[in-house]
Amino acid sequence: MGDGDHVREIETVLNGGETGRDSVVTESWRRCVDSYGLDPARHEPAHIVTEAELRQHRERSERLIATARSGLQALFRQVAGQRYVVMLADAKGVCVDYFGDPRFEDDLRRAGLYLGSDWSEQLAGTCAVGSCLVAGQAVTIHQSDHFGLAHTPLSCTAAPIYDSRGELTAVLDISLLRSPGPKPSQNLAMSLVRASARRVEMANLMATTRRDWVLRFSTSPDFLEVDPDAAVALDGSGCIVGLTRGASEALGPDSPLLGERVDTVFDLSLDDLPDLMRGRPTEDRVLHLRDGRRMFGHAIAPNTPRAPVRRSAETRGGAFAGLSGGDPALDRILERAERLAGSGIPLLIRGETGTGKERLARAIHVAGPASRAFVTLRGAGLTPARLDEALAATTGPATLFLRGIEDLSDTAQAALLTTFDTRDDLFTIASTRSADSPQLRTDLHFRLAGATLTLPPLRLRRDVDWLIDRLLRRIGTDLRLSPAARAELAGRAWPGNIRELQSTLATAVALAEGAVIDLPDLVETPDGREPTPNDDLEAMLDACGWNMARAARRLGVNRSTVMRRARRAGLSPKC
Repeated sequence: MGDGDHVREIETVLNGGETGRDSVVTESWRRCVDSYGLDPARHEPAHIVTEAELRQHRERSERLIATARSGLQALFRQVAGQRYVVMLADAKGVCVDYFGDPRFEDDLRRAGLYLGSDWSEQLAGTCAVGSCLVAGQAVTIHQSDHFGLAHTPLSCTAAPIYDSRGELTAVLDISLLRSPGPKPSQNLAMSLVRASARRVEMANLMATTRRDWVLRFSTSPDFLEVDPDAAVALDGSGCIVGLTRGASEALGPDSPLLGERVDTVFDLSLDDLPDLMRGRPTEDRVLHLRDGRRMFGHAIAPNTPRAPVRRSAETRGGAFAGLSGGDPALDRILERAERLAGSGIPLLIRGETGTGKERLARAIHVAGPASRAFVTLRGAGLTPARLDEALAATTGPATLFLRGIEDLSDTAQAALLTTFDTRDDLFTIASTRSADSPQLRTDLHFRLAGATLTLPPLRLRRDVDWLIDRLLRRIGTDLRLSPAARAELAGRAWPGNIRELQSTLATAVALAEGAVIDLPDLVETPDGREPTPNDDLEAMLDACGWNMARAARRLGVNRSTVMRRARRAGLSPKC
C-alpha cells in the first residue's frame, strides 16, 4: 500500500466508511485525529525520552523489571531467530527494558524499537503498545494498521501486564522491523506474548504476596505446578488480596474479587488449602466453583515472616560483619545490601577509590546463594576473549563482579551485552569510582544498575576511630596511638579513603620506636583534594562531631571559614 492509499483509507474510516480493518485499529485511528490531532501524512520520527527521563521511568518500574527479566530473556530466545525485538513498556508507554539483536541496533533505534522509546498512542499514533494501553487487551498492529507512515513497515504484537491489584502496569511487546507475511502470520507471536505476560503476572504475584497463601489453578491438571492459568493470593482470613488477570477473567470479569472471601468463589475454605499442596497427584486436586465449574488447584503456603534486618553494627553478623562501626549512613547502605543480596537484581556500587567497594561486593556474594562462583573482571583492558576465558569455567550460576565499569571500551560493552543475552544465570555486581552514572551504552547501563549502593567517603564517616582500631588489629600490632596522633588521623581528608588510612597506619607501625605511635611516626601525605563549596557541610560537621578544627582540616580550609559557612547556612548541632 502506498503512502497516499494509506492516508485515503484513514480518511474513509473517519468519514464512517468500512475498509475491513479491525475495530481496535479503526477506533485508534479516530482517536489519533479527533483526540490527539495527529496527521497520518507526516513522517514522524521515533520519540525517544532523555536519559534522565528514562532513568526515572525505570526506577518507578524497578521491581517489575527485575521480576520480568528472566521471562523476557526466555521469550527472546524463542523469537530471536525470526529477528523479533522484545520490549517491556511501562504504563506510560515508555520502553524500560529491551532485548534485540545488536547487529541491527542502528535500524532498531531509528524505528523506535529500543530503550527509551515512547509508544504512547498520543505521540506514536496507532501502535501495539499504545493501543494495548488504551484497550487493555492484547493486540497486533500489523504494517499499515499503524497510523503513522514511519511505522507502516513494522509488525508489532503486545499484551498487557496487570499488577496484583488488577491495575494495568506494563505492556509486553514483540516487534519486527519488516514482516512479509499477512496479519495472520503473527498469530504465533500473539500466543507467545500472551503466555509470557501471564507468566510475568504470576511471578509478580508470587513476589509481592510472599506472606500470604497463593492458590494457583488451571482448567487442566497438565503443567499445573509449573505453568498455571491463573492465581489468587489469600490473607489469613481467607480474603482475596491479590490476583492475576487470568483469575479476574476466569472468576469474575464483571465483579471485583479483591476483598471477597475465597469461599464465595470456590467450594473450599482456608483450612482446605493444605490438601492442594505438592504431594498429591495434580489430577486429584479438584476445585469446585460455586457456579458449578471444575478446575484443578495448587496451593502454596506463606513464607515464614523474616525478622527485621535492621540491627546495630555490634550485632550485625554474617557476611556483613565488620563493615561498619556504627556510621548511620553506611548502616543504611548495608541494610539495603543485605535485602538485595539474594534478589538477583543487578547491583551498581558507587564510591571513591578505597571506600571498600570490592569488599562489599564479596559480602553480597557470600550472603547470596551458596552455589555461585565469584568471578572478578576489571573494566580497564577487558576484551571479549578475556571475558569468554573468565566465564568458560563457570558453567553454572555465578556472581560476576565488574570493577571500574567507567573504563570499559565500546568493544567490551558490546561483548558484555552479548553475554547477558546468552547467560541468564549471571548475578552482576558492578563498581564505579564516578560520583554520577558512568558514561556507558544506555542499554548496558540499565543491565548493570538495577539498584545502586553508594558508599560514603571516609571523611564523611562517623566511625573513623573504630576503623583505626580495627585496621591496627588487622595489621597485628599491640601498639597504641597517642591522643595527638589519633586526633591527627581523625582530622585528615583521606582522598584514598580506607586504603590510604591502612597504608598510613602500616607505615606508622613500622616507624614507631616505642609502644606508642605518635605524631612523628605519621607520614604526611598530600591530600590531593581541592577545597570545594560543594561538600556537604552539615554531613562533614556531623562526621567530625562538630569539631570545627577537625572539619576544617578535612575540608582543606581555615577554621573560621567553616564557622562562617555554618552560620550562613543556619547549621547547628542536632541534640
